[in-house]
Amino acid sequence: MSTSEKVTLIIGASLNSDRYSNKAFHRLKAANHKVYNIGFREGVLEDLKIYKEHQLDWSTIDTVTLYLGPARQELYYDYLLKLKPKRVIFNPGTENEELENILKEAGIQTEQACTLVLLSTNQY
Repeated sequence: MSTSEKVTLIIGASLNSDRYSNKAFHRLKAANHKVYNIGFREGVLEDLKIYKEHQLDWSTIDTVTLYLGPARQELYYDYLLKLKPKRVIFNPGTENEELENILKEAGIQTEQACTLVLLSTNQY
C-alpha cells in the first residue's frame, strides 16, 4: 500500500493552528496521506471539512489518531468498533486503558505514540 492510499482519521480535529491535531493534519497532508477530520466544531481545513458527527461511509480507514482526552472518548467507542481501522494512535494525553482493551479485543492495533514524532521519524 502506498503512502497516498493510507487513510487517516483525525478525531479531535481543530481549526486552531496551535493545536497538535491541526499540526498533524498539515504534516499528514504534506506526506500525501488522505485525511478525514472529526471535531467538536465544524469548519474547513484547507479543502477538507471537519465534521461534528460520526461518519461511517468512509471506507478503509487505516489509522485513527486521537486528540481527545479520555473523558470525551467514550462517545467514540462504538463508532471506532464499527469503523474498524487497522490501528488507533493514542497521542500524549489521550491514553485510555479501557478503550485500548476494547479495541484490542476487536482486533484493532493500538499504539501510544505521537503522530507528529512518528511522521518526523518516518515510522508512521
